[in-house]
Parts: sequence; structure tokens; C-alpha cells
Amino acid sequence: MAAEKLRDLSQPIDVPLLDATVAAFYGTGSKEERTAADQILRELQNNPDMWLQVVHILQSTQNLNTKFFALQVLEGVIKYRWNALPAEQRDGMKNYISEVIVQLSSNEASFRRERLYVNKLNVILVQILKHEWPARWQSFVPDLVSAAKTSETICENCMAILKLLSEEVFDFSRGEMTQQKIKELKQSLNSEFQLVHELCLYVLSASQRTELIRATLSTLHAFLSWIPLGYIFESPLLETLLNFFPAASYRNLSLQCLTEVAALQFGEFYDMQYVKMFTVFMVQLQSILPPGTNIPDAFTNGSGEEQAFIQNLALFFTSFFKAHIRVLESTAENRAALLMGLEYLIGISYVEDTEVFKVCLDYWNILVLELFEAHRNMENPATAGVMSLQMLSGMVDGLGSQILQRRHLYAGPMSKLRGLMISRMAKPEEVLIVEDENGNIVRETMKDNDVLNQYKIMRETLIYLAHLDHEDTEQQMLKKLSKQLNGEDWSWNNLNTLCWAIGSISGSMMEEQENRFLVMVIRDLLNLCEITKGKDNKAVIASNIMYVVGQYPKFLRAHWKFLKTVVNKLFEFMHETHPGVQDMACDTFLKIVQKCKRKFVITQVGENESFVSELLTGLPATIADLEPHQIHSFYESVGHMIQAESDPQKRDEYLQRLMELPNRKWAEIIGQARVSVDYLKDQDVIRTVLNILQTNTSVASSLGTCFLPQISLIFLDMLNVYRMYSELISSSIAEGGPFASKSSFVKLLRSVKRETLKLIDTFLDKAEDQPQIGKQFVPPMMDPVLGDYGRNLPDARESEVLSLFATIINKYKSVMIEDVPRIFEAIFECTLEMITRNFEDYPEHRLKFFSLLRAIATHCFPALICLSSQQLKLVMDSIIWAFRHTERNIAETGLNLLHEMLKQFQESEFCNQFYRTYFLTIEQEIFAVLTDTFHKPGFKLHVIVLQHLFCLVDSGKLTEPLWDPSTVPYPCPNNTVFVREYTIKLLSSSFPNMTTAEVTHFVGGLFESRNDLSSFKDHLRDFLVQSKEFSAQDNKDLYAEEAAAQRERERQRMLTIPGLIAPSELQDEMVDS
Repeated sequence: MAAEKLRDLSQPIDVPLLDATVAAFYGTGSKEERTAADQILRELQNNPDMWLQVVHILQSTQNLNTKFFALQVLEGVIKYRWNALPAEQRDGMKNYISEVIVQLSSNEASFRRERLYVNKLNVILVQILKHEWPARWQSFVPDLVSAAKTSETICENCMAILKLLSEEVFDFSRGEMTQQKIKELKQSLNSEFQLVHELCLYVLSASQRTELIRATLSTLHAFLSWIPLGYIFESPLLETLLNFFPAASYRNLSLQCLTEVAALQFGEFYDMQYVKMFTVFMVQLQSILPPGTNIPDAFTNGSGEEQAFIQNLALFFTSFFKAHIRVLESTAENRAALLMGLEYLIGISYVEDTEVFKVCLDYWNILVLELFEAHRNMENPATAGVMSLQMLSGMVDGLGSQILQRRHLYAGPMSKLRGLMISRMAKPEEVLIVEDENGNIVRETMKDNDVLNQYKIMRETLIYLAHLDHEDTEQQMLKKLSKQLNGEDWSWNNLNTLCWAIGSISGSMMEEQENRFLVMVIRDLLNLCEITKGKDNKAVIASNIMYVVGQYPKFLRAHWKFLKTVVNKLFEFMHETHPGVQDMACDTFLKIVQKCKRKFVITQVGENESFVSELLTGLPATIADLEPHQIHSFYESVGHMIQAESDPQKRDEYLQRLMELPNRKWAEIIGQARVSVDYLKDQDVIRTVLNILQTNTSVASSLGTCFLPQISLIFLDMLNVYRMYSELISSSIAEGGPFASKSSFVKLLRSVKRETLKLIDTFLDKAEDQPQIGKQFVPPMMDPVLGDYGRNLPDARESEVLSLFATIINKYKSVMIEDVPRIFEAIFECTLEMITRNFEDYPEHRLKFFSLLRAIATHCFPALICLSSQQLKLVMDSIIWAFRHTERNIAETGLNLLHEMLKQFQESEFCNQFYRTYFLTIEQEIFAVLTDTFHKPGFKLHVIVLQHLFCLVDSGKLTEPLWDPSTVPYPCPNNTVFVREYTIKLLSSSFPNMTTAEVTHFVGGLFESRNDLSSFKDHLRDFLVQSKEFSAQDNKDLYAEEAAAQRERERQRMLTIPGLIAPSELQDEMVDS
């Protein structure tokens, strides 16, 4: 009954009833009442006549929530229907809102009491202004300014309205208003700003009210980034702001205003005013925050306001220096102020607050890069390219001495900055040992991307700093290290940051200096490890030794004694059961071996045998305390060493010694199984089998072809175990139903099957092209692996079978053509059945199935032609189905496969037949995924497929019509005309918001640009942005290729600066003979 009464808007709405409904919605009633209230309020909000009740509601209710509800209704009308309303209704509403605002803000008591309501009314007024001003409400700014002069509270609220207006026009206008409207409003604000400017200055000079002054400063802050510069520099404004700066209650607001001014850039016209502003500012700052104050302590112990002040100070200095540091370098007096400013900024950079540090770090990176570039161009003009000629001629004019003077000027701050970077270095990715919130040393569980990002910027900054002065960098690091040794500065954090900094500058010094430096560093760290007591302390030192040595492979290669000591130290750490230490030891061992493998297989001076031989003798003791996954990593590392041995006989002997433990266990298990096959069903035995296979896979991954003797030894037994476990799985699922596949027993058996497939896959993939290996290993697998896949229940089929055969076909290419029908027969239809029921089930099978198809299409295409037309249709349907998938990698694999098929069929004798059947379907489906906004990451491949189709039509390769003469009433002169008309029709029906002329123009453009991929792509991109669906979205995926090219250019730049790309990351063929 009540609901009906509210819904009837033909008479004034019952306000007490509306109050009760709003109250019920905000939770005074039961859940049912709340739902009913929500329903009624939604209906009222959607009723086009509801807004006519707004004034009546606002006048009659005392409830703030009801007022907000009414204003929400009004806001909707203003946003979407305002210009359609009759003029008298618009004016009535405009005047009413203005009157209520003036009435409520004219006296202090009602203004403070109704503050939230007034704020919302201000927002509504600004929404109206966006439609009415300037054309239909020219007097708005003069009216506002004259109202502001009538009372201080009205003036305070007028400031709030002006601030809102500035933010709406300059900050939040994108996507809300047309470009034309934004331009019009900006011009109006600019032209009327004089009145506002006078009002602000008047308030700041005459008012004593704190709230009003704060509101005025806040409004100025919003305006300063865009007002005409004369209002700032040719009026008392700057002076006024600087006068307010010392006062505690206005300090932060005036500092924010000064920061806006500092960030402006427009040539040299106002340079003198900037110098004056900075010098006055520095004098005042010294009385607020005396030089020598411990800023990090002040921040930690300060109030919220004081902390905000230090953050704002960082923003002021970094903004000023980014835009105007050169002006301050001109005279001795200015330079003194500049150096003091840098001193403050370094002090602020030590504050323990992420946001403050990010602001400072961002600027230090810019400044140091600028100094480094000038220094590099001077020392090595060749790297400067075009610049070098001007530079060389400039040397004569004293440009060189200018650069040197500048470097000298900044030498002091740069030295302090090195100290800062070293003591605050962020944690690199390789370090796995961290301190938790309780002060315990633990293994890291999750990567923190913010920290990694910070590490990247700090590392880059420190490398530039090292290049500017290698001596100072080295001295500071060694001095800090000696303080760790003598205990003066010993702490986990100090040692960590120091070692992360030492590791991060790898590659930036000259070789001789780097060698000298590292000898001292590694020696000191090893000493520290000996003299320090305590498990946690040792874990921290161990992690740092491992990180540092992992960063300097070049040094280790040149110094066998150090390399041997370091590796033996790693073996020591492999017995250290502290969380994370063993993992890091195994990771570092692998990293070092990959870069120095030759060193371990040659007999070094003064030694009886090679290191690898010595290692293999002591292997059982070395790995005694490692977990299975760490043992696998260890075996992979030793595999790399053995692979570096050039003598085949020695290599096979090493391999045999390495695999002795797992092989002995394997022989024992197989022997027992021959006596009683049930032995293999014991869960512990299954785990051991799995572990042995994983060890084999690790060694196969690093040894490649040389692994042949080992895999030959276990291959046939392994296939027998595979077959047996497969039958066990099938019988368990048949007996226990679908849930049996989730049991731990079945999961364990499947792990063994997967690992078997992974081992064969790894070996065949890494082995060099030797067809006899394929002939030896592929035929025995046909039935145990392929036949088994077809026979199994869907839930028991291993997706790894698909990837294994994809590897085999990619490896042995056309040799496999005769086997493709057999592969198809076992895999094709049964897998398709599994993956085409929906988009979710069997994700692994999906991706691997399409990868296998792509391998067949690329290398064994003749086998595809032999398929029946039903089977080919199944293939094509499954490809379309793949690229419709919203899972990115599946869609991408599908598109790559489609492109491969299109190219292959174009060259075959079935070209006409294939394209007549599939051309239009493919075109339609690709346009569908191109324009549906869910498949943006596939944009690059969509473009390539469409370009292929459009080029093909025009190439004359298709000698028969693409249309079916029986269904097309009038014949087209040729395929090009037909496809053009078909595409226009297709897109016109899909995009009713675009005119036929626009679509025709677009399709014509596709044909014109078809031979140039980049303009074809631009043309498609413009079409997407123009079609409404894409206009308000994040379209970065459409530009992914350009972004990748930009990243590659940045990498090439980094390669020219020694150390910027860590030596441990360079894919060098490190010949370490």
C-alpha cells in the first residue's frame, strides 16, 4: 500500500513515508524490508517524472539521507537530460539550488551544521554549470564573486565551488565532456580569472578567519597549474604564499601551492623570480626545519601534519629541481642555496616511508642519468652519435670545462647519494631469505613487485653513480664492509643492503678494478661467516655471499681458487637446514656452473683430477641433507659440468658415476617387480620411482644428446612401468567412479606417467638433430603411450602425450609424415570430444592439442590433405573454437595455427576448394573476435589473418568464385568485388551506429592498405576506436607491438652502458677455457 502511494507521482510525494523507506534501506529494518525499500527507491530513481518532486522533498525533509537521495535523482537528470528540459524548468532549478546554497552558507551555525549537504549542493551546481555556463549564464563568475564579498562563510563556500569547477574542467573532464566543450570552459575560466584572482588576494590580505584562508589556498592550489602566468609572477601572489609558509596552520597548503608554481616550465622569461622564490623559501625553511635536523626521526615522531609537511617538501624540491635546477647553478649565492636544497632532499630520502622515498628516488634517477650522459659524451664522444660533432666543437668553446665544473659542483651531493643508495638498497629477486615482522629470518614466500621495481630503479641509479666516480663507490662500500667486520655497524639490514648494492653494480667497473674490489669483498664476507656466531646471523651472511658471487661470473671464471672456495662454501651451505639457505645454495650453484662450466672439467694447476671428478666421489655426502627438489637442481648443475667435457669417453664415465645412486635404486625396484609385480603398487615405491625419473629429467635438461647412454638404459623398463600404472589408473577409475581420479593413489600414479612423458620430451627436445634417435625412441612408444591415450577414460588421459608428440614432430619434421595418421587416429576425435563440450574443462589438453595440430600443419601438411572432408571440417571448427576462447594463450595458439593452415593451403592444389568452403566463415569469425572487446590481446594476429585474406582475394590465386552460384541471385564480376560487398554488409549489420558511407570507406581502406601491414593495422585500429564499443575502454593491448618495440630500444640503450644489464643475465657464450 505504502509502495503504491510513493509510486503515484501525480501529487506531491508523501515525504514522511519516503523518509521511512530511506531509513529502512539504510538498515533500521529487517533484511526483507531493506530489499523492498531498495526496490521502491530504484523504481523512483528510474521514473522520469521523479525529479519534479525534488524541490518539494528538499523543503519538507530533515533527513540527510533523503536529501541525498533527492539530489541523486536530480544529478541523473542534469547529466543526461538537462538540455532537453524546458527553459523555465532549467532556470527554476538553477535559481533554487543557488538560493539554498546562499541561505545555508550565509551564517556560521547553519554552514557548519549542514556542511555535507552544502558540499553535495555545490557538486550539483557545478554539474549544472557544465551545461549552462558560459552561454546561458554569462554572469556566473561576477555573481559568485559579489556574493563572496557579502560574508566570510559565503566566501569560504564560493572558494569550494571554484575549486570544484577547476577540477571538473581540468582534471576530470576526459570522457565526461566533448573536446569542444572542455575547450570552451577552459577559455571562459581563463578570461574571467581576473575577478577570482582579485578575490583570492583580497581574502589572503584582509581575512583573519583560518577556515577561509585555508579554503582560499586550497582553491589556488587547484588553479595554479593552468592560470595565465602573469597572475603568478606579476602580482603579489608569490610573495603572499611565501609569507603564509612559516605559519603552521597554512604551511602545507602554501607549500602545495608553491610546488605547483615550481613545476611550471615555459622558457627563461621568469628565471629571476624563480631564483628569488627559492632563496626566500630556503631562508624560511631553515627556521622551520633547521639544517642538521635528523629528518627521519622528525618524521617518525611527528604528527600527521608534520609528516605531510616532509612529504610535501620532497615534492617541492623534486618539482623545482626537475624544472629549474640549471637556474640555480649560475652564481655562488644560488649554488649555496641549491646545495643546501639537495642536502635537505638527501635527508628526506632517508625517511622510512615508501611514498616519500619513491618521490625522491624518481628524481635522483633523473638527475644522475643527466650527469652521467654528459660525462659519457665527454669521455667517449663516439657514443654520442650526432651530438659528438657539436660536442667536439663545443670543447673549444669551453663546453667541456662547463661539464667538468658541473660535475665538480655535484660531487659532494653525489657522494652522499651513493651512501644513501647503498644503505637503502632494495632486495633483488634472487635473494630468498628475509626478515619477517617478528624479526625472524625466514624463507620468502611471495615476490613483492613494488620492491623489485624499486630495486630496478635503484640499481640503475647506483650504476650511473658508480660510472661518475668508481673510486668513491668502491671506498664507500669497502668502508661499510669493514664496519660490519669490526662489529661497529653490524646488523642484518646493514649487511643486506650493502651486499645487494655490491651485487647490483656488477659489470660497471673496469676488469682490473673489479677484480681487486671483489677479492677484498669475498675475503671479508667469508671471514665474517667464520667469526659470527648464531644460526640466523650465519643464514643472513650465507645468503649475501651467495647473492654477491652469483652476480660476478666473469670474476669467478678468471680466478679458479676463488671459484673453488666459493663452490665448496655452497656445498657447506647445502647442509645448513635454516629455511631458504639450501634453496639459495642450489640456485646459486646452478647459476655459477652455467657460466663457468668448463672450469670444472679441466684439471687445474696443482690438482690431481678435475673438480667434477672430485665432486662425483663425494656426491652422496654433499647431497645428504637436501630435499628431493634441491637434489634435482644439484643434478642439473652437475649435468652442465659434464656437458662441457669434450672427451666422449670421460663424459660417459662421469654420467655413469653421477647416475649411480638413482640407477642402483631403479635396478633394485625393477628386479623386485620381476619377482612380484605388486611391489610396484606400494605408495613409497611409487614415490621413489617418481623421484628417480625427476632426477633423470633434470640431468637430461642440461646434458641434451649426451644423455643418450643413460636413457637407453632405463627406457624400455620405464615404458613397461608406464603401461602398468596406466592400467592401474583405468581399473581404479572404472571401479571407484569419477571420484577415484581425485584419490591420492591415482594422483601419484599419474605423476609417474607425466614425469615419464616429460623425461622423454625433455631428452628429445634437447638432443641435437639425429634422426636415428627418433627412429630408436618413437616406434616403441606408439602403443604404450599413443594407444594407451586412446584407450583411456577422458579423466585418465595425460595432456603431456600431446605435447610430447608436438615436440617429436617439431624435431623430426617430415620424417614423421607416415606416422601422422596413426597419431590422428589415437588422439584426434577423442580429445576433441573432451574439449568442445565447453570452454572450461581440460585446459591443459586444449592448449597442447592446438600446439600439436600446429606442428602437424607446419611440418607434415601432406598428412592433413589426406584427411576426409568431415575430419578437415572438425579441424577447422576446432581452430575457430580455439581463437574464440577468452584464455589468451589458447586463442593465440589457435590464431597461429589458422595462419599456418591458410599459408599451406594457398600453396597447395586444393587452394580453391579450401577457400571456397572456409573463406567467408573465417572472415566473419575473425571480425567477430576483433570487434567484441574480449580478445584485444589477439589484435596483432587478427590483423595478420585478415591481411592474408584480403591479399589472397586480390592476388589472382583463387581461380574459382568464392560464392555459391546457386544461392547468389546475381553473379559478381570477380572475387574482389564480392568480398568487398560481403564485408560491407557484414559490418553494417554488426555496427548499426555507423553509417553505410563510413563502413564503405573503411572496407575500401582495407583493400588499399592490404600490402602494407603497418598501415593496414592502423586502419583497423582507427575503426575499432571509432566503433563505440572501444572508445571508453583501456586499449593498450591494441598497441602492444609498439610497446614491445619501445622496450627493445630501451634494452639496446642499456646494453651500451657497462653494468646496466647484469653480467649474470647476459646470454653470452662465455668461453671459459
